[in-house]
Amino acid sequence: MATVTPCTSRPFSLYHPVETLRISSLPSQLKLNRLRGSSSAFNSQFRRGIRALSHKVSCIDHSNASVVTGDSWDKLILNSEIPVLVEFYASWCGPCRMVHRVIDEIAIDYKGRLDFFVLNADDDPKVADKYEIKAVPIVLLFKNGEKQHSIVGTMPREFYVSAIEKVLSS
Repeated sequence: MATVTPCTSRPFSLYHPVETLRISSLPSQLKLNRLRGSSSAFNSQFRRGIRALSHKVSCIDHSNASVVTGDSWDKLILNSEIPVLVEFYASWCGPCRMVHRVIDEIAIDYKGRLDFFVLNADDDPKVADKYEIKAVPIVLLFKNGEKQHSIVGTMPREFYVSAIEKVLSS
């Protein structure tokens, strides 16, 4: 059986992939097919085997944003006493990495006045469906448990700051 070790680097980095796997051995059936000379069968089984091994493996190490899930959504987002920013992302999404870098920087400036969270839309589809999230990246701003503002796609820092200031001043 293959040993899979998830990465330890931060996700959303420009220099590191979101998911890094170290596979120390392959299942013996994949090796056998390769030895028998059936390259198409090997390739097909290899791809299926790797997908099975890498399913839902990710590294989570957000420095300025906490991870929220469907289970903790009500407590952390809807019942929060201060406004909340939630960044919806997917591990395969390149633009999400760019948005995360910007939001991570903004989180430093607004620490204590705004809580920052990230939610993997692929892992928690019920939350994404509730807020009609059809594409990522998307950032939602909440105040008193109500969605106040949404920002779809990759935007410049000033755009996010402007939306945050509107929510804080309302």
